[in-house]
Amino acid sequence: MSAPLYQLKAEFFKTLGHPVRIRVLELLSQRDHTVSEMLPEVGVEAAHLSQQLAVLRRANLVVGRREGSTVSYALASPELADLLKVARLILSGVLAGQAELLADLQAAQPDRTPPP
Repeated sequence: MSAPLYQLKAEFFKTLGHPVRIRVLELLSQRDHTVSEMLPEVGVEAAHLSQQLAVLRRANLVVGRREGSTVSYALASPELADLLKVARLILSGVLAGQAELLADLQAAQPDRTPPP
């Protein structure tokens, strides 16, 4: 018996639940990258980046293509770039709503200064 779809979705989102993995996917949404190209953009040790790339490869979210002694990584599916764009839109809406709420709270108590 196969796992229910909701369980597979949960595993998928759990795989995305690491900032380095999200940053890698963002970079690969722009173009293919090698590890050496990603390192300065991601800001972690090479070993840590390799571990996170391994997680993404095992989940079939990225693919590696050997070019001589280097490996170039790419998104396994272009829809991942779309997912990241949708996540950005959702977060923008949430943050805009929070900014409006903060403005409303500050307007309700004009004599108080906000904490630092």
